[in-house]
Amino acid sequence: MRISLNELNATLKRSFEGMGYFVGTYEDAAQMVSWLEMHGEQGFSELERALPYVNDDDKAPVELLFEDASSAIVDCHGRSALNGLALVLDLAHAKALKAGIATLKVQHCHNRKFILKLLADCGRRGISMMAYWQNGTQPSTEHVASISAGEQYPHYSEAVLKADCSPLEKQTLTLICSDRVNIGAQLMSSPDDRISCRTVEPRAFAATGLATLESGIAISESLWQTFNQLGDKVLVENTEQSRQGAGGR
Repeated sequence: MRISLNELNATLKRSFEGMGYFVGTYEDAAQMVSWLEMHGEQGFSELERALPYVNDDDKAPVELLFEDASSAIVDCHGRSALNGLALVLDLAHAKALKAGIATLKVQHCHNRKFILKLLADCGRRGISMMAYWQNGTQPSTEHVASISAGEQYPHYSEAVLKADCSPLEKQTLTLICSDRVNIGAQLMSSPDDRISCRTVEPRAFAATGLATLESGIAISESLWQTFNQLGDKVLVENTEQSRQGAGGR
């Protein structure tokens, strides 16, 4: 089946609200998922992998471990990037505006690929940003993305590394941002350490997004049902509140 972007965003917002995300946070999360899917980066698959970490009420809140004028270290305590990473980007943005350039390290954060949508937001806000992370083991993957100030789409590279190349820092995301210089980025690994490598240019993101917008977003009926079931809790709670309000008059 195919759905529109508006349908997807509305359903995802309700799904994340049903999982306990706050106002603003569930909107950010919905847009991060839909952006990846719309631009050919398997947002639905990323979300399915993220589900064990998305409903993270039992985890400690995002914690600021260290901060100075131009840098910070943030601990997400095992939370998904969908829940809290947008606030971290706001901190990076504020520091870049004040200091000219800022560096942030985000620890114990899952599903970091959702940063791609937030990078697009930074470019539109006049901020250049670079994000670097590594994922998984056997094989591990290396990721780097960057965007220039004023641009609408990031430049993204991903490499699959050989078995003897272990991630340097698991569940860690490194961010560098500036409002004064454009920050370019490239993979740190040697080509000899890679099994494969792919790069997505900004123009490719733009073309894929336009094509998806025109054709609609393909989604399986089972996954669509899962999204709606996650949002049913919101509808039930609202119904109960309405009944109690009506009965109390």
